[in-house]
Amino acid sequence: MSRYRLQSSPDKAALAQAAAAAMATAIRATTIRKPRCVVALAGGSTPEAAYAHLGQEDLPWKRVELVLGDERWVDAQDPASNARMVRRCLLSGSRAHQARLHPVPTHLPSPEAAAQAYADLLSTLCPSPPPQLDLVLLGLGDDGHTASLFPGTVAVDVKDRWVTVGWGKGLPRVSMTAPLLSAAQHVIILVAGAAKRQALQRLLDPDEDPARTPAKLVAPKGEVLVLCDEAAVPVE
Repeated sequence: MSRYRLQSSPDKAALAQAAAAAMATAIRATTIRKPRCVVALAGGSTPEAAYAHLGQEDLPWKRVELVLGDERWVDAQDPASNARMVRRCLLSGSRAHQARLHPVPTHLPSPEAAAQAYADLLSTLCPSPPPQLDLVLLGLGDDGHTASLFPGTVAVDVKDRWVTVGWGKGLPRVSMTAPLLSAAQHVIILVAGAAKRQALQRLLDPDEDPARTPAKLVAPKGEVLVLCDEAAVPVE
């Protein structure tokens, strides 16, 4: 069972700053003890705001490898592309431009081929099985999904691969699986807005069924840091 540490901020702007600070702390701690830090990033508007702050942090960015927790099956220049957003918000015109981004190869013939190629890449970046990412940033959908592990989809049940093909909101997606996300050294979940309050309440409920709230499947050995704004704080 996961241990969650909930930390709230007054509003979305403060939440973005708190998320950037928490990520910077984890990256800094990792690069003190390891030659490089592998960070899995999330898509979405809340992480996007955090990346703008994170890019201004004075970190050893040349030693940071960036990967994506999930990606929509779209062209790299499509407005819906997470890689495009990361390049724009984190890597462009900031100190973080020296970090290396490894996008999901959406130019390959199929999502399945891209999932296998991305799994191979992760195994190269993090050689020990399962690949142990140093830091994972995740979001939480109002339906309880995280990455592209949506309730009622086959991706939720994949346990024998590090990356799989999922489907959500009308698009195929390439997503890290629950076992890979659970192997991470540090996990941060960002939650913003009143629409996410019920999902967050379910995430924190020890009796909640992971089939209904797949975010609960992310169960690292250490605690999960949950950062939210006041609007998302569950009502007691």
